[in-house]
Amino acid sequence: MSLFFPSAEEMSHHIIFSGVSIQTCAMDKMMLSVVDLDPHAVVEEHAHPHEQVGMVLQGRAIFFIGGEEKTLKAGDLYRIPGNVRHRVIALEEPVRALDIFHPIREDYR
Repeated sequence: MSLFFPSAEEMSHHIIFSGVSIQTCAMDKMMLSVVDLDPHAVVEEHAHPHEQVGMVLQGRAIFFIGGEEKTLKAGDLYRIPGNVRHRVIALEEPVRALDIFHPIREDYR
């Protein structure tokens, strides 16, 4: 095991909604996660105190953040302030996104 280069097996793995899985890598003050959504999977509406920024790496999904809605594709960015309600709906293909949280989410560690 390397202190600086975690392998996929060393990352934390969670199923957070039906058809939505997350792998995380955390330090003391920030967390990076890779989120995979099956076609048509839904990240149900929720909010958390953590700031979240991210990028869609693959696929297309509809993001609902606060009062805004936008279909994002690979390369598009999003930002979600703490305590703002949000949800995501994957379209007809698998979606992969990269998220960064601050502070870290202990429930995903």
